[in-house]
Amino acid sequence: MALIVAKFGGTSVASPERIKMVALRLIRMKQAGDHPVAVVSAMGKTTDELVGLAKALSNNPPAREMDRLLSTGEQVSMTLLAMAIEAMGHRAMSFTGRQAGIFTDTEHSKAKITLVHAGRITGAVADGIIPVIAGFQGVDKDEDVTTLGRGGSDTTAVAVAYGIGADVCEIYSDVDGVYSADPRVAPRARKLDVVNYDDMLELSSSGAGVLQSRAVEFARKYGVVIHSRSAFSDAPGTLVKEADPEMEQAVITGIAHDTSEVKVTIRDAQDRPGIAARVFSALANNNVNVDMIIQNISEDGRTDISFTCPAADLGRASGTIEGILEKVGAREYSVDENIAKVSVVGTGMKSTPGVTGRAFSALADNNVNILLISTSPIRLSVVVSADQGELAVRCLHTAFGLDSESIFEEKMLSAEELAAKKSKGR
Repeated sequence: MALIVAKFGGTSVASPERIKMVALRLIRMKQAGDHPVAVVSAMGKTTDELVGLAKALSNNPPAREMDRLLSTGEQVSMTLLAMAIEAMGHRAMSFTGRQAGIFTDTEHSKAKITLVHAGRITGAVADGIIPVIAGFQGVDKDEDVTTLGRGGSDTTAVAVAYGIGADVCEIYSDVDGVYSADPRVAPRARKLDVVNYDDMLELSSSGAGVLQSRAVEFARKYGVVIHSRSAFSDAPGTLVKEADPEMEQAVITGIAHDTSEVKVTIRDAQDRPGIAARVFSALANNNVNVDMIIQNISEDGRTDISFTCPAADLGRASGTIEGILEKVGAREYSVDENIAKVSVVGTGMKSTPGVTGRAFSALADNNVNILLISTSPIRLSVVVSADQGELAVRCLHTAFGLDSESIFEEKMLSAEELAAKKSKGR
């Protein structure tokens, strides 16, 4: 008998038929003696559609109103799923982020959870009810609705799992676990049975989209076990949990890539103390999330400073740089939007020499040109041109012996196919 938080992504609840399949899965958990608590994302592309509606009315909609608008997507999903469960003869109750006790700071569109008060959820479970919680949202000290950023439903699920003391947080999506690389890019990628928190956090932060990095960070901090699995299969997925100190870690766990960043270069800035501080303090004050940074060797007292940031932050980044260009004595700045960040991740890197050399040799042998380099004890990241990104992933995946013998074939069952399959298996 386990207390399970089960989070379902947008594709899992994209239609009434799929919502019914989610309802059946939750009911089967309950019939097996477990206590399920559901967390849901908005249906399909609802969030994108809501953003489009707002943009049709305003080029710069107020952040407070955007959060209020976007939160409605998950509220539609939660009520429909609760209705579906009730229609099948079982008790369910939907909860907004506020009703579920998710309290956040006041940073609209990227709020951070500050408190989980899950008394109503545990009370519902004790009464035999299946709670269905709207992901992606909470409420701040002023009782205003806030949202947690893209993928924030994962963070909601992990926070709820921590708040109610769940045995596991199952995150269901249209993929069946965590792979050693994106199998659509590296067809010989293999599914991983277990990944430790540190490796998963680096993979997520470097572009692996299966789990949100903030959710993994929250899970690591509070020891929440995550089970990443497919909503269209009963097969086990990938467990994300604390590393087993008695097991030797693989040198490299996986290769991640990210095409959502841009590179900004400030040219001919003054090379003196305080210039970099002025640049990056200004960016931070304007909520620009800087990732990789490189400063060229000084020449005649001038230098170039390059950094990467999310493409979504480019408008704020450009405005910031334009405002301080003259103050740092720079000639101009340029933006390269056609880049890809490729990262080699593995806790085994800390105790294994030669990883960097092998990576650079593999890239050189495939004529992949490196634009920027960044490292941590368990990660090596390079920025390359966008048209070389997938090639870089594949050659690194092969170079570190991650290729499986089989070739991945993407196949996502429709709700109708899945229902037919389950009916035959009864």
